[in-house]
Amino acid sequence: MIKIKKWAGRDMNLTILMGVTLVILIWSGMAFGQSMYSMRNIQSMTFQIPEFGFLALAMMLSNMIGGIDLSIIANANTVAIMTAYVLNGQWSFGTEGAARVVLALIFAVLCSLLFGLFNGLLISKTSAPSLIATLGTMTLFQGIGMAVTGGASVGGIEEKFAQIGKSTILNLPVIFWLFILASVILGLVMSYSGFGRKLYLYGDNPVAARFSAIHNEGICIGTFLLTGLLAGLAGLIILSRVNSAKVGYGDSYLLQTLIVCVIGGIDPNGGRGKVWGVLIAVIMMQILSSAFTIMSLSPYTKKLIWGIMLVLVLGLNFIIKKYSGMRMLKASLNGNKEK
Repeated sequence: MIKIKKWAGRDMNLTILMGVTLVILIWSGMAFGQSMYSMRNIQSMTFQIPEFGFLALAMMLSNMIGGIDLSIIANANTVAIMTAYVLNGQWSFGTEGAARVVLALIFAVLCSLLFGLFNGLLISKTSAPSLIATLGTMTLFQGIGMAVTGGASVGGIEEKFAQIGKSTILNLPVIFWLFILASVILGLVMSYSGFGRKLYLYGDNPVAARFSAIHNEGICIGTFLLTGLLAGLAGLIILSRVNSAKVGYGDSYLLQTLIVCVIGGIDPNGGRGKVWGVLIAVIMMQILSSAFTIMSLSPYTKKLIWGIMLVLVLGLNFIIKKYSGMRMLKASLNGNKEK
């Protein structure tokens, strides 16, 4: 019992998140029964998780350095649009079949990295707040997508690519397994690599990081390269799942990614949080979203609930920080008395 209490006390945010997720799992099972946990609905949820999950991981990284990336949805949509043009033959340069799919994937990755690099350079070189910078690039990326498509959806993509979004392994979608794999790799990088340690230090205290011989601009650019890549992967998943791309798809995801990161224990001021927390929060949010769908709630009611959740979680995090600070102060005073 003492060991469990000590383990739970190490990361109060993660402990609370796991407890809330368990409560939601039990409540949704009792309230909706087979409607929630039938194999059909589980498959439906795992088809929806990856596109939102990759966007949440992208937002998480920008939060980890004390910033925010408002351009992730525009990035995903614009990458999907440009990739769709390759896959439907308009920008395929004479390639067909598997060769066209490979060309489209290369093109998508390069576009994603280019968008991420643009964000990173803009923020690191001009010292512009990431909120303002990515608000501008969000409008820019949306404008590019609108100029290319004229506001219309782009479809008619290569069937071999469309199969990626439909294929399953062990009755669960391939794209879900890709998301889990990406989460594990990112979690290991953040926890055990030099880049991950530098990112945490930079997010916690940029001045201390600079005096520790860390190249802050390089960390900022590298972080936004990763956010751009993850957002682009989300765009590819959306394209493979719905077989078309359009400006404005998934705009509601932006608020939800912020909620997921806060619920998952990511400090918006930077330097704190774990990938595992975001992964659990993504699954919890998807279960809630499915419950709202079963309850036939309107989109406006859903937005109201998401907004209330964000405010409540921010308040709870403040209370936890205050409690942790008081506990540390009390322990320090007790230690001084013993001396």
